[in-house]
Order: sequence, then C-alpha cells, then structure tokens
Amino acid sequence: MLRPAVVPRDADAAALLHPSLGARLGALFGDARAPVSSRPRLVALTFDDGPYPVTTPLLLQRLRDLHVPATFFLIGRDAEQFPDLAREIAAAGHEIADHTLTHPDLDALDDAGVIAELRGGADSLERIAPDPAERTSFRPPHGRYTDATIRAAQSAGYATILWNDDPGDWRAVPASALQEHLLDRATAPEIVLLHSGRPATIAALAPVVSAFRAAGYEFVTVATLLRRTSADEINRPAKFPLTGNPSPSPR
Repeated sequence: MLRPAVVPRDADAAALLHPSLGARLGALFGDARAPVSSRPRLVALTFDDGPYPVTTPLLLQRLRDLHVPATFFLIGRDAEQFPDLAREIAAAGHEIADHTLTHPDLDALDDAGVIAELRGGADSLERIAPDPAERTSFRPPHGRYTDATIRAAQSAGYATILWNDDPGDWRAVPASALQEHLLDRATAPEIVLLHSGRPATIAALAPVVSAFRAAGYEFVTVATLLRRTSADEINRPAKFPLTGNPSPSPR
C-alpha cells in the first residue's frame, strides 16, 4: 500500500515514489475520507510474461468461460516466438501491453537502455498483435525499477503499471492459497498481478471471479480502469476484504 500501483506518464514520479509522511500514514491506517461505498468496484486482472504454449491457451479458455477481460503484459521476444498465441490473446478481446523486449532488470540499465527495451518490445508486439496500450503502458520485469527507470519510461510516453495485490503466483503456490490471498486483500479499485503459464492461477480464477462479482465488482482492462477512475483512487484504494463478507450490496 506504500508504493504506487500506477505512475501516469504526466505524473510527478518523485512524489508518487517517495510519498510524504501524511500519505504514508494514510496508506497504512486507512483513509476515512474514502469509504469503500464511494470507490468504484473495478478490478483489473493482469498477466505477466509469455505467451506460452499449453498454459496460455488454457488461461484464455478459462477467461472466455468466465467472460472476463484482462490485460496481458507480453514480452516482445516471446511474442515473436509464439506469434499465433499473441494474436489469439488479441482476438479474444484482451488488452496487450508492454513488458519489454527481453525481460531484463531495468534497474540495471541506463535511460537509453530502458527506452530501447520499451520501444523494442512495443515494435515486436505491434507487428504481431497491435494494441494502443503497447505504446502507452508498461510493467517493469520482476517489478524492479528506480526513479530513473520511471522517468525514462515517462519520457518515452509510457505510464508504469504496477499493482495493488501480488498473491505470489510466480512461486509454487496452490490455487487455494492464491484464492484466500486475493479475497482477504481485496481493495476498491484494484489491479491484480498474476502470471501467464501458471496452472494454479488458472485453477483459482473461477472462485475468485465469483466472489468478486458477488461483492459487486466489475472486471475491466487496465485501460478501462484508468478511464473510469483516477490514479489517486488506484494508488490509495479502499480496503475491502471479501473473506467472510462475500455479498455486500453493490455500489
């Protein structure tokens, strides 16, 4: 809750990355001015990496069955290796955004290196499955970045998209643990970090989607989330655990 979930391309990156004491206390102890009833119940499921044979088609089928749109942060080189899968993601109506060309640690690169990775990734994705988000939204691999990384991305026209919740599906976590984590730490609004290529993630989706919908949430892409709410609301969401409270009245 202390780091931003999004850094818009025109935002003061330093203020978001190094919040004031008051902002830190508000994030830690809650903001009485922002009850959950006043916040949009919008949730964006995001999937990093890939595309991958076998697991990406299975993930797409599960999202199709659940009627859930999602945002895929694809790696340019992986999309080049499996272009038909990238096109399948686009054809299913999902958003595709930039996860760099080669998936390096951006905090180890200078400004020119960061920009080259962003533009290289976007070039590859645009040739295969064009989407406006490939030139405007990116997520740093491994969540690693510095202030300079964010400023370089902004100079190239990118918003940095991080997350409100990371259930850790990049580790060997069972579906039940992922489900429990996501329901216990739900916020309004919310960006969820997940990964393509994880069978446990696919298995957890149906009960998670059902619980969020029962609580009045709508599933959207990141682009839609940014259009329908503000960066401030995303960065300081209302806490709304769904565990033990599965069906409050919708907003």
